[in-house]
Amino acid sequence: MTIGVRYRLGVASRAVAAIFGGYGVAALSAAVLALCLPAAFGMARSEAAMTGTLASFAIFAFAVMWVFAARTALRAWSGLVIVAAPLALLLLLLMRATGGAA
Repeated sequence: MTIGVRYRLGVASRAVAAIFGGYGVAALSAAVLALCLPAAFGMARSEAAMTGTLASFAIFAFAVMWVFAARTALRAWSGLVIVAAPLALLLLLLMRATGGAA
């Protein structure tokens, strides 16, 4: 495999990680915040959902920057997984504890 092809595959992998991985991390964080904020700060559920959604835009932007700042595409994917896995676990626990979106 030539260096040019390898470079292009790395950039393509980072783009996929930035788009889909960044979206996944942002969506998970929005859901976790929407479930955590009412209990932690006594916030109304609608305000917590709006706050989580607004925060997810910044989180998505940060995830995209992280993906393209990482040294390798593998490190970029690993960073997203390291953030997404605890968020997914926390979301599952919160949904069980609070009864989900009901």
